[in-house]
Amino acid sequence: MIFISFKEELIDFLGDYEKLIILGVGNELKYDDGVGPFIISQLNELNLKDNVLLINAQTVPENFTGKIRMEKPSHIIIIDACLMGLNPGDFQIVNEDDFINIGLSTHSMSLSYFVKFLNHDNVLFIGIEPKSLELIDQDSLGVLGADIMDFNGSLTENIEKSAIEIINIFEEIL
Repeated sequence: MIFISFKEELIDFLGDYEKLIILGVGNELKYDDGVGPFIISQLNELNLKDNVLLINAQTVPENFTGKIRMEKPSHIIIIDACLMGLNPGDFQIVNEDDFINIGLSTHSMSLSYFVKFLNHDNVLFIGIEPKSLELIDQDSLGVLGADIMDFNGSLTENIEKSAIEIINIFEEIL
């Protein structure tokens, strides 16, 4: 078995891209679930090539399907926190066929369905194992639930380190 690093796999995927969309998905108020939007906000601060479009899709990536289709990207990268059974902060490229085996719980449309809906050949998903998503069912808390629910929006330390590592890789190769 040949081990290919995350960076090498990303470079291989982007080898012939003409136009790239990077889509950050997640809820910034729910701790580590906000890692996708965090990465997009940090990438926005960099001087990336003109053929790279960054989208903070938050929890509704389906709202951006029209824009994605209008832009006609050659490649799409989706970044999101997902439960893969790894250590918090571990990240990997997730095969589209493995979407069904990972836990994504804060989005109105599953990302596997979203990718199928896009009907695009060159889609890559980067999953980052969260430490805390603060997944409390707000409906079960009742009216007073909002008072006891803590939405501070901060990434935990390992997840922020991993996000910065991913950002640095993008900065280097884009």
